[in-house]
Amino acid sequence: MAYSIITYDKLYDILRQEKNSTELQLLDKEFFTGVLKYLREKYEILQSQKKKVSIFSSTEIIRTQKELEGIEKILKELYEKREFKIISMAINTSKGLLRNENIVNLLEEENLFYKEILDILIKYRFGILQSLLKRQEPNIEYLEPKALKKGEQADDETKLIRFLYAVPKFVGNDMYVYGP
Repeated sequence: MAYSIITYDKLYDILRQEKNSTELQLLDKEFFTGVLKYLREKYEILQSQKKKVSIFSSTEIIRTQKELEGIEKILKELYEKREFKIISMAINTSKGLLRNENIVNLLEEENLFYKEILDILIKYRFGILQSLLKRQEPNIEYLEPKALKKGEQADDETKLIRFLYAVPKFVGNDMYVYGP
């Protein structure tokens, strides 16, 4: 596996870049793997320090524990910054303010998170807001797609629609989510 080596300073730099930018920063695809390896190595160092009996072992143990605490704080803050940006992107996409092709720099796990949040936002936006705008009671249940049986035809005429520009996900008359 090819990933960049994670260090305390590298994590701090990544956090600093994430804090100083409004856009999601590009991370190595193997970022989580590298972080996990780094954390395991630090924990193993701590365990080996605890087994040693020397004059300096207590200060080494305290220093390593403090470093692990610092790493955990950085990871938590980094996650929360990225989480906020991903949720903001999903909100803007559901409003039509952001196109899906502008969604970049997501790690695989973050992309799944983004898609699930976007689906929920679209479901409730249509179930509540669109219902109210049509002067109807909010209704979330009707958005669940109905499975068509094999050989069953739709009641209305099928039409071919060609999009000239990318569009965000939307709910069609048949209550299926389409796009992007």
